[in-house]
Amino acid sequence: MKTSLIFSIAVILLSFSFIQIISAFETEQEPEPPQIPQPSPAPEPIKMPDPAPTPDPFPGESDSDKVQRLTDENNKLKQENNNLQNQISSLKNEKSGLKAEISELNDSIQNLKEITMEQIRVIMELVNKMKDVLFEKIFTNTIDL
Repeated sequence: MKTSLIFSIAVILLSFSFIQIISAFETEQEPEPPQIPQPSPAPEPIKMPDPAPTPDPFPGESDSDKVQRLTDENNKLKQENNNLQNQISSLKNEKSGLKAEISELNDSIQNLKEITMEQIRVIMELVNKMKDVLFEKIFTNTIDL
């Protein structure tokens, strides 16, 4: 009994020391990096619904009626195009006429400028002559006294 008691105490002590050694190994180990999570599967793309066929804009119309209607629309568009081209050409003519009028106006303005400058020169000459006459009469009268 003594031997079994000593043997059981020795086993208990050895198991405690073994547990301590194992726990010491576990605490000394470096932690492993966390595992990279696996990517989740990509969702399936949303499919566009199939477009409904466009309805016939003129139901019940025969091919010859369609051709006639399109021919009429084409002729109308050609007429509108011709009208617009005529308007453009008339605007071009008006533009050239306006350019001629503008050049005439510019010439008139230039002539008026020249006339005005000549009038200013004449007025300046008259002022100078008047100044000379006034000074001569005033000074000569005061000097004679």
